[in-house]
Amino acid sequence: MKLNKQGIHVPDTQMTRDTTSFIRDTESDLLFHHSSRVYHWAALSAQKHGIQVDHELLYVGCMFHDIGLTKEHCSCDKRFEVDSANAAREFLENYRVTREEIDKVWTAIALHTTPGIPEYMAPEIALVTTGVEMDVLGIGYETYTEDEKAAVIAAHPRTERFKEDIIQAFYEGIKHRPQTTFGNVKADVLKDKDPGFIPFNFCSIIRQSPWKA
Repeated sequence: MKLNKQGIHVPDTQMTRDTTSFIRDTESDLLFHHSSRVYHWAALSAQKHGIQVDHELLYVGCMFHDIGLTKEHCSCDKRFEVDSANAAREFLENYRVTREEIDKVWTAIALHTTPGIPEYMAPEIALVTTGVEMDVLGIGYETYTEDEKAAVIAAHPRTERFKEDIIQAFYEGIKHRPQTTFGNVKADVLKDKDPGFIPFNFCSIIRQSPWKA
């Protein structure tokens, strides 16, 4: 579906069609539309900056990035980002995709909540984070025109309370595995929702290690 005169759209291939169906059947409306917007923000950013990117791989990365929050794809002992990346890898293995391409998608998803690193990597990796940061944090908001924002939102609406709704969705997906939030932004979600949550402390772990000095 084209969203503007420049022709930003989801590539029409069997793999992308299957991706849409898979995510639509698995995720809530909230996560499906969020993931869809993430792709459009990412694709628009690539266009604005003249970045060459494999849009099929980018679409899969964007659409699968939060599937680890669902019960169907939760390992319950790994970071949800890893669960999401593993689900995407398993999905891609059914198509004519190289191992290098699968690794790009896996890495894009696994690192999408680790700021400061993806931006220096391949476009398919960096742009997933770009799209996520725009949709959740509003980073880069001013670089998109009002027409672009309106078109994306019209195609994939934000809920009236999206900010709180997405925080709640994050919480529901990670509350049973708090240990996996060590060193990443999702620890803030648990602190926000659970007053009793005590995050792991990096310095304490160092001091309590078995080393004598």
